[in-house]
Order: sequence, then C-alpha cells, then structure tokens
Amino acid sequence: MDRREFLTQGGKAAALAALTGATAWAFHDRVPGHSPTLHVKAGDFEVPPDPLLPALAQARNPDDPVQALRAALDAMGGIRRFVRPGERVTLKPNAAWDRTPEQAANTNPLLVGEMARQCLEAGASRVVVTDVTCNDARRTFLRSGIREAAEAAGAEVLLARDEDFVEVAIGGELLGVWPVLRHTLYTDRLINMPVVKHHGLSGCTLGMKNHYGVLGGRRGALHQQIDLSIVELARFVRPTLTILDGTRVLLRGGPQGGSLDDVERRDTVLAATDPVAGDARACELLGLSPEQVSHIAAAHAAKLGTLYYPEAGFREVP
Repeated sequence: MDRREFLTQGGKAAALAALTGATAWAFHDRVPGHSPTLHVKAGDFEVPPDPLLPALAQARNPDDPVQALRAALDAMGGIRRFVRPGERVTLKPNAAWDRTPEQAANTNPLLVGEMARQCLEAGASRVVVTDVTCNDARRTFLRSGIREAAEAAGAEVLLARDEDFVEVAIGGELLGVWPVLRHTLYTDRLINMPVVKHHGLSGCTLGMKNHYGVLGGRRGALHQQIDLSIVELARFVRPTLTILDGTRVLLRGGPQGGSLDDVERRDTVLAATDPVAGDARACELLGLSPEQVSHIAAAHAAKLGTLYYPEAGFREVP
C-alpha cells in the first residue's frame, strides 16, 4: 500500500472510529431579538475557486507579521477577492484565554487589526470581531490586545451574551441542534483567524478546531469525541478565508499555555481557502505531520479539503 492509499484508508478508519453560562459584557450594540431553529447551508461564506490562484499561501517575515499577512493575501489574489463593497464581515480569531500576546494562546492582535483594516479598505460596511471565550470575555479581549487592535482599525468587538445565540440544525451525528453565535451567521463574509498551537486532546488547534468558538452550550462535552466534533464543525462552517497565525507558536501546554518557555517564533502567516490544506501545512509548524493528526486525516477522507497541500496550489512567498 503506497502513502496515498494508506492515508486515505487511515482517514476513513479514523472517521469510522470517531463515529463508534454567564452573560458577558459587550463593547458595542448588537442585533436584538431571538430566532427559532435555523437551517444554515454550509458553504454560504465561500468564494468561488480561481484556477489561476492557489488555495493556500504561506509568507514569513521575521521583522513584521503585518507584512507577512499582506504577502500571503496578495498571493491569494488580494483582499478584494474575498470582500466586496457594502458587505458585512465577521472576523473570528482565537480569543479564548486571558493571556498576553507573548504567551501565544490567542491570535496575534496585530494580524486581527490588519485584517479589519484591509476589509474596511475593500469597502466592507461593517467589520465585527467576536469569539466565544473560555476565560472571562472582557478580560480576555483586553489582555490579549485584540480589542485595542480591532477598534483602532475601525472594527467592532462583540462579546457573546446569552441572547446572542440561536439554535441551529447543524445536522451532524454528534452536533445535531446546537446554539451558535449569531454574529457568525448573520454576516456576508466569515474570516477564520486561528493561532497555531498545541492542544492536549486533539494534538493541535488550528483552523477547523477554531470553529469551537462559534458554539455556545456545553461544548466541553464535545471533547469526549473531539475528532468527530471538529469534522462535523468543518462540514458546517465553511469560511470565506482562513488566516493561520504562526507568528508565535505554542509548542506545549496548549490550548491555554502560560509559560513563555513553551513558545517559539515561527514568524509565519498562512492564508487558505481550503481549510484542510491550511491545517495540514500549519501543523508542520508544530513538528507534526498531517498523518499524525486524526481530525485532519478524517476531514480529508470526508472530502472537506485536501491534506496534500501541494496539490492545492501551495505557494510560498518571501
């Protein structure tokens, strides 16, 4: 059995094996009201593929992470490929933990601010930055630096309150009907902005795992079948673009981290329209191969993208 056959069969086996609070303070106004169970079509936020452009680009800049982001975006066709004038954009960073940027548990605030700025320059009518945090929401957005960077760029930071969730028919075996943050549903474009880091249960938390942050409810219970939950979320949440922050990488002690000894600089930003390819390349920044990460292999087997990222037109830029 060659590598491709092994990986395909292994991914199918992994998928088969997987089958066997409190109100937070808000920085801005929000959409009022409550909606009944929704049926949201997966892929609503995607852009059409362009055969002349890669589905994955990587840029590295040891001096300026903003320049790395700009280079990765340019390689993908530029921000105007993804955001049109008048559209509402939601940025979904990893903003889960009450940690400083240096501790690398959350997305680099410089990248969040720059992405908000680019979207507004492309003509977005509104840019919202939001996440369902694990620690206290106000402290997390303040200490991470994300609130300051986002608002300085002209974006609105919205913290999740009980009334901000709607019951959604996700349609999975594990994720049937589940509360989902309305700001990630009622938007024209959804840009996923995870940080690349270690995770004690899934091995790593990257783009697909970052979709946990759209969920309310008892999402901790999903960890009992974490690989299946990640794949079901990846089937449901099809973002416009995924920006993977590999500028500072938490190699151990994730997802919360804390010790600077566990953090190393990689100075890398990846942009992907194929979320599986993005995660497959990003996990290598942690010293992992895609074959070692069960949910990446299972997502590949479920045809949600490819982990053979060179086949996605992978482009590395200076």
